[in-house]
Amino acid sequence: MTVRSVGVIGVGTMGQGIAELLAFNGLDVFVIEQNDEKLSASMAMIEQSLDKQIEKWALTLAEKKLVMNRIHPVKRLSAFSECQLVIETITEDIDSKREIFEQLDRICDSSIILASNTSTLSMTELASVTANPERVIGMHFVYPVMKTGLVELVRGLKTSEETFVKTKHFVENIIHKKGVMVFESPGFVTTRLICLLINEALHVLEEGVATAEDIDTAMRIGYSFQNGPFEMADRFGLDAVLAALERMFREYGELKYRPSIVLKKMVRAGHLGAKSGIGFFKYDKDGDRI
Repeated sequence: MTVRSVGVIGVGTMGQGIAELLAFNGLDVFVIEQNDEKLSASMAMIEQSLDKQIEKWALTLAEKKLVMNRIHPVKRLSAFSECQLVIETITEDIDSKREIFEQLDRICDSSIILASNTSTLSMTELASVTANPERVIGMHFVYPVMKTGLVELVRGLKTSEETFVKTKHFVENIIHKKGVMVFESPGFVTTRLICLLINEALHVLEEGVATAEDIDTAMRIGYSFQNGPFEMADRFGLDAVLAALERMFREYGELKYRPSIVLKKMVRAGHLGAKSGIGFFKYDKDGDRI
């Protein structure tokens, strides 16, 4: 599959990382958000991410300009009709995603692959609103997108072998990540396992066994985790972790997925992690630990 341009719908934390990754690999990227204000803020965050890489000598100013010039903000989904692949990465709400896929199905030629970055929702359900469900697939990127070399390729009930093969080729040969095939299941592999770890860490904290700092240190040093479970939760967004656990609890009906009351309280208080400046730890405007 020859891919020159990719559409990204929703440019929040994950969408920003995906757009940056695609542009860094030489692709033209068309991005869209709910409104102009959010779109401008997202573009500013991508530029800020590139500036931080320049500060660390990981990127040159010329490379930054190339990346930014490949990212094109647009105002209408119709702009994605010329893309070879479209990746939806809006909030985890099934009705909103179904509406997006319904529109894309009308706009995009049947040869264009429609992908979702969902971490818990059903690809089969998303594909059900399209006339060509065989071209719908899940592409679940793992945070942080630029640093994590994995993408879960999620097959819905009607995802064709051709769609899977083309998407795997794109992931492994064009954006240079490892593609792992996953059959549809709430939470897939990565979200299901990591959310259970975070939830169990919350229970350990509730019981007073150790502090959040010491639990993170134990897992980071003892088991070579890049971040401990609490900093991971902060960086994923505590609201996203809560939503994933609640959905898996509903789908599986097993108590191990029932979210900790501490997590619920923090989300209600607006302590969502790095994006709000405070979660289990505090963060500056660039998302660095204080």
